[in-house]
Parts: sequence; C-alpha cells; structure tokens
Amino acid sequence: MAYIINEECIGCGACAGECPVECIKECDGKYEIDADACIECGACAGVCPVAAPNPAE
Repeated sequence: MAYIINEECIGCGACAGECPVECIKECDGKYEIDADACIECGACAGVCPVAAPNPAE
C-alpha cells in the first residue's frame, strides 16, 4: 500500500529529501507522492514534523 500525504502537509520538504526512490514532488506549495513509484518504505513518515505521510487506505 503506497503512502499518501494528507492535508496536514506544511510544505517543508523533509519527506522528499528522505525518499530513496525520489517519488515525492512539490506541487503548489505542498508535497505529493507518486503512488506508482512508492516502495512503501515509510522513510517519509519518519521525518515529517506534522505526520502528513501515511499509508493509503
């Protein structure tokens, strides 16, 4: 199950820097995860200060 970034995102970019497959991109001041490229490692969730990345349901 790929991760998604919820509306809590503050646009800091910490998650993008941790993604080993570089599937997190900035879009209109927030960050989004390419679900097709996500390897479900959770690295993004581990560094986010507001817990915005979460496994998709």
